[in-house]
Amino acid sequence: MKRLLYSSALLVLLPVLWRVSSVNAARGQDQQQAPQHTKTTDKSADYVGSETCLACHEDITNKFATNPHSRLALLHGGKGVTCESCHGPGREHVEGGGDLTKIFRFGQASAKQIDTKCLGCHVSAHPNFERSAHGRASVSCTSCHSVHKFGEELKLLKASEPTLCYTCHTDLKPAFAQPFHHKVDEGLMKCSDCHNPHGTFQSTQLKSTHDQNAICTKCHTETAGPFVYEHPPVKTEGCIICHSPHGSPNPRLLNVANVNTLCLQCHSATNMGAFPHAVSPSGPNHNQATQYVACINCHTQIHGSNAASNFFR
Repeated sequence: MKRLLYSSALLVLLPVLWRVSSVNAARGQDQQQAPQHTKTTDKSADYVGSETCLACHEDITNKFATNPHSRLALLHGGKGVTCESCHGPGREHVEGGGDLTKIFRFGQASAKQIDTKCLGCHVSAHPNFERSAHGRASVSCTSCHSVHKFGEELKLLKASEPTLCYTCHTDLKPAFAQPFHHKVDEGLMKCSDCHNPHGTFQSTQLKSTHDQNAICTKCHTETAGPFVYEHPPVKTEGCIICHSPHGSPNPRLLNVANVNTLCLQCHSATNMGAFPHAVSPSGPNHNQATQYVACINCHTQIHGSNAASNFFR
């Protein structure tokens, strides 16, 4: 009878003992693996500090105090680094007697590597750069900016606008020499007033807004509206359907010399299929063959009107 009770008690305790041994085994395994997961590598010893860089790069280091990037040294309780923030840890470079293969050199790096390095800090300011026209064309940050030899201190540009932009966009430079042009060469405007070189969702890197014409109407406020009677092309096609934004041989930066010709591109009998809203003018005053007065002599409010659907006033 005692043997039977002992056997029964053993059967009851076996599952409990198995669970306890399993838990202890798991704990032992965790304790053995824990050091492997928590082990970290301290790379602070790889940084030698800007004072070490001064020994060989005195001409660059002495000028760096006025550079905006010098503020990196104030980060992390005054333990931030400057030269090595961009060029990487310098210990191997120094120990190798100035071995150039042991340091990051922007002059030898690809556009992708340079952009990755710069966007490590500036990605929040320029989140669209990699998909911008400049980014896709491998125009790297150092194509326009220079940390050590900049011509414009505010943005560390190699040269001021528009000279810097003209180095690539040579096709646009003649437009600003036209008789009628936006005052870019005169210094009253800059390319970046309308374009964002670091990228937008517009094809020409125009600064993005909910209204495609806002780039123009921020200065030309009298055309902004809203109007009771809107001229449809202004909303659907934008300002450039009539105007050349950089420069033109025609007054008001118009695309064509004769304003009537411009209007008849839409308001003609041959275009009624394409532009059903553009009622073809009729009557003796609209006989363009006799070359009466210009359309805008009567239709003065062509951008929009609050009083007349035919934009008389």
